[in-house]
Amino acid sequence: MQRLVKRVVTGRKNLKETQRFFSQSAVQKTEEEQNETVLPKMPSFNYIPPPYTGPSAAEILQKRKEYLSPSLFSLYKKKLNIVDGKRQYLFDENGRRYLDAFGGIAVVCAGHCHPDVVEAIVNQAKKIQHSTVMYLNNCISDFAEALAAKMPGDLKVVFFTNSGTEANELAMMIARLYSGCQDIISIRNAYHGNAAGTMGATAQSIWKFNVVQSGVHHALNPDQYRGAFGSDGEKYAKDVQDLIDYGTSGRVGGFISEAIQGVGGIMELAPGYLPAVYSSIKKAGGVTIADEVQCGFARTGDFWGFEAHGVVPDIVTMAKGIGNGIPLGAVVTTPEIAQVLTQRSYFNTFGGNPLCTSAGHAVLKVLEKEKLQENARDVGSYMKNRLHALQNKYEIIGDVRGRGLMLGVELVTDRDLKTPAKAETLHIMDQMKEMGVLIGKGGFHGNVFRITPPLCFTKEDADYLVDVMDIILAKM
Repeated sequence: MQRLVKRVVTGRKNLKETQRFFSQSAVQKTEEEQNETVLPKMPSFNYIPPPYTGPSAAEILQKRKEYLSPSLFSLYKKKLNIVDGKRQYLFDENGRRYLDAFGGIAVVCAGHCHPDVVEAIVNQAKKIQHSTVMYLNNCISDFAEALAAKMPGDLKVVFFTNSGTEANELAMMIARLYSGCQDIISIRNAYHGNAAGTMGATAQSIWKFNVVQSGVHHALNPDQYRGAFGSDGEKYAKDVQDLIDYGTSGRVGGFISEAIQGVGGIMELAPGYLPAVYSSIKKAGGVTIADEVQCGFARTGDFWGFEAHGVVPDIVTMAKGIGNGIPLGAVVTTPEIAQVLTQRSYFNTFGGNPLCTSAGHAVLKVLEKEKLQENARDVGSYMKNRLHALQNKYEIIGDVRGRGLMLGVELVTDRDLKTPAKAETLHIMDQMKEMGVLIGKGGFHGNVFRITPPLCFTKEDADYLVDVMDIILAKM
């Protein structure tokens, strides 16, 4: 009898386990079927990179740790070894394709390895890579002429540099020389470079070392999301006038700002801010500087970011997109202001070398030929609308902002308190990478997705990016 009871109990136990197994299998199968139907398909692309025969990611990481600066950091838990690129796509050592929605930090505008740009570089390298600007060469003058044609007003004198930091350093020096005053006003949350002068203008502690950074005042950030005055730019602008009145002699050297703060988290300045500030700076004898290093060169849908604010600066700086990955920057100003550099000898060994200016000129031609400014405006607007739809769906998305193909998505754990979702941002970035999408992050708290892809990005690419983000957010 006891044996019979034991058998019945055991049988019932086995039956329950069997039922549980099939129930779990059914659930698992249902989930797999759902995943098969909802997982988006990356847009097709007619390019297969050649087999990679170089060192592995692990070997490179070891050399990097041993021979490169310990200050270098990298994204993702599992490090990414990028070995090939074409248009808006990147490929790792295993040949896997990724949608590049970061563009090398807003650098690649014409697309990775654009054939026209590559051809210009190769052809020039076969002739002469470098001589000196003390000799004549048509590459620098032809590109300067083409660049000046894209500028408003009397902005037509070009100084070529090698980077955005270098361009901003030069612009600030020109402003001080021209005005005869040392005081420069910048905005809190700004990033303008990491050399002595530009580090002073930068206004985030995470990017500033404890070295002498004098002569710069930081005004209230016209932050439309977290700021005290919302989108009222004129109220924020009053702080600049207060700085002039109470923090200087009443005269200033200049004012420098980005139209959209890139490193600061794709923060677009409040409307009405720049016209009011430019007016105050002019009255104080200062020079206005537009830092277009990240938002320039058609990225925002306008050719220059400042155009959306209805102002014309005295000096414009640029880099990143101007060379599509080639080290190239520039400062453009008026003939009158440019004269101040004749007071002494100003020289830049590599600025304006034939190779880099040939590349820059080719990039400019590609932007015009392929109408990439219009594409940035159209695709960016489409993607922003889709991201707004995600914001309505998920509480974690506190804000969607930016213009063209310079978009930001700020993540928060509490919409009312706007508490930065730092850990969640890293997790989602990592998951997006695993699903084939590369994006950046920024903002003081590191909780803002920076979406700055090559300007050849398509609506299909935008759909894939948003769909991947949607799937990840749905599982959180």
